[in-house]
Amino acid sequence: MTKLEPSTLDIAKATLLAPAGLDELATQRVFGTILAHKADDADLYFQYNRSEGWTLEEGQVKSGSFSIDQGVGVRVVAGEKTAFAYADDINPEALESAAKVTRAIAADGGTGVAGRALVSTGHSLYAPIDPISQFDDAQKVRILETLERFARRVDPRVKQVIGRLSGEYDVVLVARADGGLGADVRPLVHLAITVIAEQDGRREEGYQGAGGRFGYAYFTEERLAELARAAVRQALVNLEARPAPAGVMSVVLGPGWPGILLHEAIGHGMEADFNRKNTSIYADKIGKPIAKDIVSIVDDGTIDHARGAINVDDEGNAPEKTMLVDKGVLTTYLHDAISAKHYGVKPTGSGRRESFRHSPMPRMRATYMLGGPHEDEEIMKSVKKGIYCTNFTNGQVTIGSGDFTFYVKNGFLIEDGKITKPITDVNLIGNGPKILEKVDMVAKKLEFDEGGWTCGKNGQMVPVGMGISTVKVSEITVGGTKVRSQGKA
Repeated sequence: MTKLEPSTLDIAKATLLAPAGLDELATQRVFGTILAHKADDADLYFQYNRSEGWTLEEGQVKSGSFSIDQGVGVRVVAGEKTAFAYADDINPEALESAAKVTRAIAADGGTGVAGRALVSTGHSLYAPIDPISQFDDAQKVRILETLERFARRVDPRVKQVIGRLSGEYDVVLVARADGGLGADVRPLVHLAITVIAEQDGRREEGYQGAGGRFGYAYFTEERLAELARAAVRQALVNLEARPAPAGVMSVVLGPGWPGILLHEAIGHGMEADFNRKNTSIYADKIGKPIAKDIVSIVDDGTIDHARGAINVDDEGNAPEKTMLVDKGVLTTYLHDAISAKHYGVKPTGSGRRESFRHSPMPRMRATYMLGGPHEDEEIMKSVKKGIYCTNFTNGQVTIGSGDFTFYVKNGFLIEDGKITKPITDVNLIGNGPKILEKVDMVAKKLEFDEGGWTCGKNGQMVPVGMGISTVKVSEITVGGTKVRSQGKA
């Protein structure tokens, strides 16, 4: 007889409930405590997280980290009020204690427990594996050593290589007062390389990263070689770069990584909590055009193995592919359960939280612009004078208005329709919604980033993805003063 692999729900129950002597009946007893007064909704969020990180520099492991964390968060919603408490341990006593803390919010009464359907079984976008236990320590260090060796082989100007490898095994279980139950087992790995090259006394840096919801076996020798070559190439280009011209000009965003500009300057404004509170510029724009009809924007939690993929969100709802902008028209926002109820729509599976210590809120997963009607070459030829951006680091963004400053890590001049000299110390300064209106050419081939971004919002960090094809923005203010990073994404 074929042995059946345990399901995600089985793993979650065995990891989170069984060691504490808990079961589904015990969680329902907790809801009995919470709902001693009326409430509209309540949920329990159980989590077990194990993570590690390795850093190799000059052929030696310079630092390493390993942590285990687990606990449960208890949330109660009554009307417009939300109460949240958490316990750093999972046992009946801790659950009851947290429940008593939160139930006070329901004293004024809600409209009764929401009668939603049971939690969906969600998706199977990645295997419920534990990447940390799949490889021993020697194998993990070997990945970093191989990466460094490949980088140094590329060019003798490479003087320093820093490799960072991280892995995470995250098990979550969501129990809801309506009887719903959802679970996810989330592997996550990431590998990054920083290369410093020197020529004639000038030193420049190159960076490349990759990862997703895989095991460490994802980092084959072929992939390590690609990462090393890309990082070295970036550093060598920067050795030749010169200061950029300043002023208002056309900007062409390269495919993939530059999707961070879309994520930060535009995507946050489409999260429903900002619109519900009327702090987003898009608060009254549903059904209205906000861009040319060549622009369609999606936020998607269902991309296989993507860094921002989730089989269920942190409220137990199945994520979906959400069309935010359809041919230039804003169609919807990203919703968690609270905002969905406010707007009278279904949740989009966008309720996310950093950990059991946090309450969920609407968050992006993988935000990207669909391909358009143009060819890359056609876009370049349309630019008399401008810049071509292939890689960004973070900048500063005001979420409500969408005002931003982004530092371009790699850029080139475009002169008479051709890419010419590399440039450095480039800032893009503008307003996200206004920039969206000025997107006037979109290439056909969509590309995604390689899995390295972590998004911050209200003090919570979650992994995300993004993508874009080659896109021309008719006007952006280009400055020449570097702005240091303020966050991850």
